[in-house]
Amino acid sequence: MQNHFDLFQIPARFDVDLNALDAAYREVQGRVHPDRFVNATDAEKRVAMQWATRANEAYQTLRNPQKRAQYLIELNGVDLQTESNTAMPMAFLMQQMEWREALDDARAGKDVDALDALDAQVKRERKQLLAQVGQQLDGGDYQAAAQNVRALMFLDKFGDEVQYAFEALEA
Repeated sequence: MQNHFDLFQIPARFDVDLNALDAAYREVQGRVHPDRFVNATDAEKRVAMQWATRANEAYQTLRNPQKRAQYLIELNGVDLQTESNTAMPMAFLMQQMEWREALDDARAGKDVDALDALDAQVKRERKQLLAQVGQQLDGGDYQAAAQNVRALMFLDKFGDEVQYAFEALEA
């Protein structure tokens, strides 16, 4: 079975031309859209639906930078070990602890400004880490990229907690 990049005939790189991806997706969807198969046999309709579903999944994966990174890592034979490998560099863990304290303080003090500052920090860190992952992937360093993708997953989870804190204050 062809991979997502082959499906859309784009290079298997982290740095994806999103306009080319969008155009390729529309082209594939145009060929397999269920509306084109209204007079087809049930088997042909089923195959078209499977292709349309596969194209949607591939597009969603490649459109999202973090999912694209995970896909590229796995495509190159590296197991992300998201469940078994939670080891992180000490500096990263210390930063997480500081952010957790800041989040607890902001919640306790119902401090929207502190939450805004924390949210901005997490977003900046995520952007930097994603850029680093992209360089590692396009440079062929899939192990290092896997480590940083695991760190991104931590950041996303923490970012969600910050958003929940905002929602709790608004309620």
